Amino acid sequence: MSHDRYENPLIARYASPAMCELWSDQRKFSTWRRLWVMLAEAEQELGLPISDSQIAEMKAHIHDIDFEAAARYERRLRHDVMAHIHTFGDVCPQARPIIHLGATSCFVTDNTDLMLMREALRLVSDRLVAVIERLAGFAEKYRDLPCLSYTHLQPAQPTTVGRRACLWAYDLVLDLREINHRLETLAARSTKGTTGTQASFIELFHGDHAKVRRLEQRVAEKMEFSSSYSITGQTYSRKVDSQILDALSGIAQSSHKAATDLRLLSHRKEIEEPFEAEQIGSSAMAYKRNPMRCERICSLARYAMSLPGCAAQTMAVQWMERTLDDSANRRIILPQAFLAVDAILMLYQNVASGLVVYPKVIARSLNEELPFMATENILMDGVAAGGDRQDLHERIRRHSVAAGQTVKVEGKPNDLMERLAGDEAFRNLDLSQATDPLRFIGRSREQVDEFIAEVVAPLKRQTSTGSPDAEIRV
Repeated sequence: MSHDRYENPLIARYASPAMCELWSDQRKFSTWRRLWVMLAEAEQELGLPISDSQIAEMKAHIHDIDFEAAARYERRLRHDVMAHIHTFGDVCPQARPIIHLGATSCFVTDNTDLMLMREALRLVSDRLVAVIERLAGFAEKYRDLPCLSYTHLQPAQPTTVGRRACLWAYDLVLDLREINHRLETLAARSTKGTTGTQASFIELFHGDHAKVRRLEQRVAEKMEFSSSYSITGQTYSRKVDSQILDALSGIAQSSHKAATDLRLLSHRKEIEEPFEAEQIGSSAMAYKRNPMRCERICSLARYAMSLPGCAAQTMAVQWMERTLDDSANRRIILPQAFLAVDAILMLYQNVASGLVVYPKVIARSLNEELPFMATENILMDGVAAGGDRQDLHERIRRHSVAAGQTVKVEGKPNDLMERLAGDEAFRNLDLSQATDPLRFIGRSREQVDEFIAEVVAPLKRQTSTGSPDAEIRV
């Protein structure tokens, strides 16, 4: 690593080696060469005078790219695609006359981007499934542990720790469906020509429209796409980029939400992210256990969520058949969106795999609020025992206000149940089980079981590579 030039932190610190390699110059420009081979093969198959030896020569030099030579050509020609055509031609003298035959620059640039995004989306899909599975395992383990739920960040009806984890997981399930939809609908640009009209290929094939259509189909198939976009300008519609970045932003949104929840729970000392034996939380405060992984998820997610705006504006200003003000922007935002989301999901998987739960702290927090939550049931039991509903309601209200004062003003434990037990209107009621947490969690446990069986279990069959590694570097 060079220490006298800026290094992208997404590569140096956060994203996985697999995602970094995918967006490398080597992968990009070797894919250009693969596309030139595909084009030559398809043109040969449809009758153009291209020899086997020319194709073999091109295939032999797909990966041995002279980047210094390409840079020299680009400084002179001011055109990156032509620079690489010349560089490729230098090592393929037989094939030089037919490299890029009939194509425009976007044949290699756009088709390469589509191929790289397809592979990147598959990596993201696999990482999503891995995180969902970790959260599902955590949910199953803690399906029975009651805890306070919150609306408006105020205590609400109890849930379980496991069911809350299902909320986080389900957001990712929705994101996974969107990512998979993007994968299923992604297509090739293939051989659309300079402005999308395929005029150059009509010329090459002497007006044979059927052959031009077969050429487009064959190149798309060689790219391993089942179809190509029906209509393009010089580029495929930048709407595609916008939709993909929106889907990636959705993952960032879900991850930010869950990481924020965990930061709040860490503040309450109920659940913590993994904390290593020699990890330092603060350079000054040695006792600190900062939720730095979740904070990093939020930080990276904030960046990933900002990128769709660039894609939307790029799509909106593509004048007529295209304008080049998309190029510099896309070179930055497409790789960085995938690198950021890759880093987010690695962190998320790491966190979900090692969450630490403190049941006694959770129980204490819940027990402080349960007496208030139990009053509705107590009111109904009192009426069933012959009491006057309005009178009982007023008594509960007065005792609740007094108990609240005891907690908030005096800092003492909630004594509402003791107050009610001492009131003659409630003496005939058995209040011993009134604050049993399991009476208040509804179908939380059953919903966890159903979610895992009906939603998570089928996902395990869709991953292409199994659960990817989630080792985080810093």
